Amino acid sequence: MHEDYNYYMNCKYRERNKGLFLADQKLKRDTAKFTRQNPGGTRRGYECPEERDYYPYWHPNPWKDIVVLTNDVSRCKFYQAESQNVKDTWACVPPPQYVAYARRRSWPIPIDKESCEKISWPLGNVNGTRAKWTRFPSHGIKTPECRETVWSRDNHLGNGKGGFANKYKWKLPDVEEENCVLRIRYNISTNDYDSWTTNSSANGKGESQVNIGSNIGLTMDEAKKRGYVLKNNPVVQPFESSNKFELQLAINTAQYGRTFQDRSHTFAIKKRPELLRNAIIHNLNVRGKRGNIVQVYPAVEYDFIPNRLSVSRDEYIHFQWTGSNTNPGNNDGQGLAGTDRSNVVLIEKERYPEGSSIKNGGIFGKFGNNYPEHMKNVNFLGLTKTDLVSLAFLGPGHYGGEMSELDDAGTYFDLRPRKATSTGVYFYMSSRNNNFSNRSQKGKIVVVAHPVVQRQVGWGGGSILLKDGSQGVWIDEDVLKGLTNVRLEEWSSTEGNSKIDQAGGSIKVGDDYSSNFLVVYPMKPLVKSGRSFTLKMKLEESTGFKTYIYHSSDMKTWSTVSDVSYKDGTATFQATSGGLYVARRHRDVAMIAGITLACVFVLVVVIGTIIYYRRKPDAWARARGRFRNLTRSLKTEV
Repeated sequence: MHEDYNYYMNCKYRERNKGLFLADQKLKRDTAKFTRQNPGGTRRGYECPEERDYYPYWHPNPWKDIVVLTNDVSRCKFYQAESQNVKDTWACVPPPQYVAYARRRSWPIPIDKESCEKISWPLGNVNGTRAKWTRFPSHGIKTPECRETVWSRDNHLGNGKGGFANKYKWKLPDVEEENCVLRIRYNISTNDYDSWTTNSSANGKGESQVNIGSNIGLTMDEAKKRGYVLKNNPVVQPFESSNKFELQLAINTAQYGRTFQDRSHTFAIKKRPELLRNAIIHNLNVRGKRGNIVQVYPAVEYDFIPNRLSVSRDEYIHFQWTGSNTNPGNNDGQGLAGTDRSNVVLIEKERYPEGSSIKNGGIFGKFGNNYPEHMKNVNFLGLTKTDLVSLAFLGPGHYGGEMSELDDAGTYFDLRPRKATSTGVYFYMSSRNNNFSNRSQKGKIVVVAHPVVQRQVGWGGGSILLKDGSQGVWIDEDVLKGLTNVRLEEWSSTEGNSKIDQAGGSIKVGDDYSSNFLVVYPMKPLVKSGRSFTLKMKLEESTGFKTYIYHSSDMKTWSTVSDVSYKDGTATFQATSGGLYVARRHRDVAMIAGITLACVFVLVVVIGTIIYYRRKPDAWARARGRFRNLTRSLKTEV
């Protein structure tokens, strides 16, 4: 039970929105559980079909919005403003006696203020109890993020460019909730007509008044004559010269431009313990199900998600996932039929050298191998042997039965967040799901010593900040060229020099570093013409030096960043491109010249005074007396 019973009953007896486009669908009733996509009013759980099919919805509902992904970001402002995260909704609340009476007679509860306030009980009694047009407050949480969708080819199982699963990174709210449900709704639109502006004025009996033929220059009369009008299974005449040549199209107007949805099982969100209050925690889960690619379609075979994970040393990784005992019994895979299980073991080290990678002592395992690394003294993220055993055998918590293929382990595994203390590149696998007939279940974790933060940023903008929040990138709305995976890294000057040397570059400007490197990926121009993003970096300022910010996209050619604001040890400036940014200090020649000139002047005065008094001893005697009096005077004053 996701929505509750009362929510569904309100939908069942509430008037439907009669301004909506129905095409040629004939709805059985005029309440909100009947829609173009659900003309028969089929009940699925306690959801409200009208709310499911349309967004943003105009009546109160329990769902809280996380993100809107759209290929038309011009509507983002509208979506965000209309979200019930921030906008109150209104509904008619009649007297209870009227509700019971109206339901027996199938009278729908009105959805406008004027009709609502005409209702009274007893019926027609002007002095009776009146229905109230009632305000329902917003959820009182932040607006949903709104950004571009990620591109994906048809029938590629959600994979995008590069072959990896498209995903949205959700930062969990800081709440304590035991029964949460995640719902994903996706709208399948059509370009055959303007679905955004088409409304009830285009409804019709037997066929809608949508002229599909306008796309090929037909008038409404011509379109109707030749079947180019939106309706169920239309018969069209594609050739103007022959009305005997006809084709029937398999079109169902209940599904032509519609909303689908997926819902999760219930899950819990726990508050962070104080020890992890400010920690960065990366969830590492399992997606997919048991079976080969045909058996699991339209899902996928087992895979770790994220399949590639980059973290900074001392950040946390939370290994957790849910298996199952109810998969189809004939699906391919290892272990007891019908069971889902996954585990994690480090893959054996590289056996056959490829280039120079074997010389890199920071690489642990290799994708090309299919055996676990021997567990003696193995290093995997710096985890303890107890944790390694738990990841491999899904314990503690298994039932003590047959475990060679993990059959008797529990369906849910939770290692709890663990700190990654050892840098390196780690290749790991699930030893159970390593069947040749299935895609192997493997993953890769890269742990680096320097800070790394990344997120996808699109039309809505956003910030990518290092841990203390004082350094980072701030991007306003409508600045980037498109949805971009922006990654920010901080390198020490030593690490930066090493990477520049490896790239065959050098940095010959200035005398020394006065900051670490801030590195923004992708290393290319990121913004639309005339736009820029803000970048802030910490400085180590020194007296007698001037600081300049330099930028390079190739580690070889460096340019000076202009219009930099220096305040409280921080440099703030505008940028248009990814790449390396670093502050270099230059000796302040003007200041040094001024100090030198002052020293010379003082030296001249001192030498001149000595020569003068040596030539005139009487003057020196008089001066000594004055100096003694001056000394006594100063002592008195003090």
